[in-house]
Amino acid sequence: MRYKPEYKQQKRQELLTISGQIAKKDGFAATGVDGFMKAAGVTSGAFYSHFSSKQELLKALIEHELQHSFDMWQSNPHHNAADWINFELDRYLTPSHLEHPEQGCVLPTLATEVARADDTIKQAYEKELLRGHALFSAHLASEEKAWAIMSQLVGAVLIARAMHDPELQKSILQANKMVIQDYLAAHSAA
Repeated sequence: MRYKPEYKQQKRQELLTISGQIAKKDGFAATGVDGFMKAAGVTSGAFYSHFSSKQELLKALIEHELQHSFDMWQSNPHHNAADWINFELDRYLTPSHLEHPEQGCVLPTLATEVARADDTIKQAYEKELLRGHALFSAHLASEEKAWAIMSQLVGAVLIARAMHDPELQKSILQANKMVIQDYLAAHSAA
């Protein structure tokens, strides 16, 4: 059976989306190729028609997921710094983001796995994250503020997810939102 040329690319995107959800929920290293492909409803053999190795899948997942984050940040409808960052805080620091890692940002879920990966993976991560950083920098008018805010957001989600008590989780999110807003208000002229 012959498929249309766009079929393979469409199937690859589908595999990346499903594999990304699983990796963000259960961990990349903890999930085997069979687990990723079973969730996608394809055989493990189909994996090798799209990726040469699990490492290549991780690289593709990082690029795919960070592109998704970049697209979301870019779609923020606000242009002034305060409204732009408040929109992102309201979108990112939410209980649903904690409860559904498979639907959320790749940064708090896979950063530790990237840190343990080889240089090829780290370079792909860095390249894509720098694109997001440039967007934050443009809106915040500061590279340093961009790194600080991005790190604060990821850390807040990571720490809150590790808590058992939902009220404590909400407190962590709210505390970080307040500190970021206070920091930006105090340094808006800087």
